[in-house]
Amino acid sequence: MISADIIYTIVLLPLAASIIAGLFRESIGHKGAMGVTTTSVVVSAFLSLYTFYVMAFKDQAQPAFTHYLYTWIETGDLSVRFGVMVNKLTATMLLVVTSVSACVHVYSIGYMAHDPHRARFFSYLSLFTFTMLALVTAPNLLQMFLGWEGVGLASYLLIGFWFKKPSANAASMKAFIVNRVADLGLLLAIFTVFWTFGSLEYADIFAQVQNLHTEYFNFLGFDIHLLSLVAMLLFIGAMGKSAQLGFHTWLPDAMEGPTPVSALIHAATMVTAGVFLVARMSPLFEFSPSVLEIVTWVGGLTAIFAATIGMTQHDIKRVIAYSTCSQLGYMFFACGIGAYPAAIFHLTTHAFFKALLFLGAGSVIHGISDEQDMRKMGGLKFALPVTYFIMLIGSLALMGIPPFAGFFSKDLILESAFMSQTHSGMWMYILGTAAAFMTAFYSARVFYLTFYGKNRGEEDVYKHAHESGLVMLAPMFVLVVGAVLSGWVLYDMGNLDWWKGALFIADYHTGLANAHDIAWQWKYLPLAIVLFGGFMGTVFYLWKTDLPVKVSSALGVIYTFVYRKWMVDELYHGIFVCGVKCLAHKFHKIGDVMIIDGLLVNGCAKAANLSGLIARRLQTGYVFHYAFAVVLGVCLFVTWLLF
Repeated sequence: MISADIIYTIVLLPLAASIIAGLFRESIGHKGAMGVTTTSVVVSAFLSLYTFYVMAFKDQAQPAFTHYLYTWIETGDLSVRFGVMVNKLTATMLLVVTSVSACVHVYSIGYMAHDPHRARFFSYLSLFTFTMLALVTAPNLLQMFLGWEGVGLASYLLIGFWFKKPSANAASMKAFIVNRVADLGLLLAIFTVFWTFGSLEYADIFAQVQNLHTEYFNFLGFDIHLLSLVAMLLFIGAMGKSAQLGFHTWLPDAMEGPTPVSALIHAATMVTAGVFLVARMSPLFEFSPSVLEIVTWVGGLTAIFAATIGMTQHDIKRVIAYSTCSQLGYMFFACGIGAYPAAIFHLTTHAFFKALLFLGAGSVIHGISDEQDMRKMGGLKFALPVTYFIMLIGSLALMGIPPFAGFFSKDLILESAFMSQTHSGMWMYILGTAAAFMTAFYSARVFYLTFYGKNRGEEDVYKHAHESGLVMLAPMFVLVVGAVLSGWVLYDMGNLDWWKGALFIADYHTGLANAHDIAWQWKYLPLAIVLFGGFMGTVFYLWKTDLPVKVSSALGVIYTFVYRKWMVDELYHGIFVCGVKCLAHKFHKIGDVMIIDGLLVNGCAKAANLSGLIARRLQTGYVFHYAFAVVLGVCLFVTWLLF
């Protein structure tokens, strides 16, 4: 049986290791720091695997439980207790976070072997893991927000780890600021929840949702649905963390961090926090159908938007980053149509094959002297044979080719969308299938540009291309097992009954329940489209390698527009960055220079100087002047008394 002590151990071990590695790295050295952090996360991973097994597969599966350690905050009507909430959703997230994090820790021992600050790096990695674990085990919104902000802080430290690079500093700041903007929505949601429900505990919120689903309040003459307001604010927070359309700009720039950071952020931890939040709050979202419609369309548009950009990028890590953004879109539109089990199923399988792809890309970069531009790669199949095999498995899983994991989870989402029998559901099926074609195309593009054809880089680099060491390859083979088997082993995760109350779906959402009754032609159409996308990628980048240049030239401004990421960064720079700079300049010239410096500071100084000049002129030194002043003063005083 699972006890609360096991969960606390899982959560707190990475924190303890992070503190030891961070504060005592001079004493224990780099090897000691790497050893203590990696060991702690591996132990947490095994304990999480045991927890997941007991919660999910044991004959007498343990029921969900909540355990409180102590009262954290108590003031007025607000009472927040610190503890853990454990159900199948928690157990699933524990498994995903710790297993990928453990693989990343082991991989980093080899990848960061020559970095002089690797002890600090491992301290940050463990801190990141702890904050994510604190987020998914929280029994209330405030404790969840503590982990939420901790993840943001740790990602800032990791993305900007190589702080001497201006691009890394800019990327870390961008990630931090964009997420803070979205987090304002989450903060307002927490305030509104306390105002509405009188509590921040999940159990108290879920118990009252059904009674409050008809409540409205008047604001500036408008009647606003209370639960829809809360759900929308929660979703704004989720959009930032999970890089949905509008808040996505930080995600590709996060590639400036070391590759293990990319795997950790983009696979199982930070970017999945938003999906987890929506799934955790599913009882509230299900009573806010208008917000779910927004969630559906944001997810669908993100999936297709990011996939188009992924087809044009040349940096191998950026392509995989945009792929993450696209796959998160799938998860969100699954939540929007009420298929939360399918979303979490895809979250789980995606974590394994996306971490595998990032670590595989890191192995390529490591083997060819830190080159990331695919235009300077090619012909690495024989130089990096193991990485070639690993990237092949990861690419097939991402494309959704059976029997790999991505096929089961992605197709379940598309089938649920089709069988939802709604206008938006049908559109999601169309957009999702189109995005699947693009995913197959850019996956083939990455694979062929990297491993096939002639070497397009420096001859010296190609000659010295080498396979990664065992310490980097071993964790990738663990992820290979997940990419191959997780779809089979966890297939029941796609059914609501499997979750035993951890997720909630309202009666009007029937897509997931009817997904298995879909007609065969609609069931296998996405697979056929995927195979066609892979075939087109093969034609373009293996057989007719002159076609990409011809097509991009023919498309002209359209290709440039997509390659420039739909000009969203330029748009934001023009509106927000330049707008704020202009506003700041005006405030500086008018507020600071003219009012504060000119009128208040310098004005007071000039007034004091002028009064001093006048007072000095009055001090003549003649007695008759002073006598005249006294007489004049007496006269004025007597006049005032009389009148």
